Amino acid sequence: MSARVRYQLFLDPDVSQRFEALATRPGMNKSAVLRDALTAWLDRRATNELDDHFGQRLNRLSAQLNRMERDQLILLESLALFIRLTLLRDAHLPEADAGTRAIARDRYEAFVAQVGRHIATGQLSLNPQPVGDDA
Repeated sequence: MSARVRYQLFLDPDVSQRFEALATRPGMNKSAVLRDALTAWLDRRATNELDDHFGQRLNRLSAQLNRMERDQLILLESLALFIRLTLLRDAHLPEADAGTRAIARDRYEAFVAQVGRHIATGQLSLNPQPVGDDA
């Protein structure tokens, strides 16, 4: 007994003619042509189902990772600028008074603006390459 299953098919005349022409080639037979065609079609269909099933999830994960990378870049740039500015400024201030707090507030606002400029222009303190370059 054979491990194969027999099927009876009905084909349109034009498809039947093309099928017969393909099956008459050397080394080919109708069973092999149908088996290969059906296997290829089923494999493609399964691939599309996987893409449909996981594609949206992968796109969502990719977007989340891009946001995390951007946020991490902002944090690292902020830390790098903060350390640089702290080490460059050698201002030993006396006990905080209104004037000292005003100076501190101005310095903080300048710091935040500078981080924003660095992020916007891509000229980062940690990395001499602009953001987005894959060099």
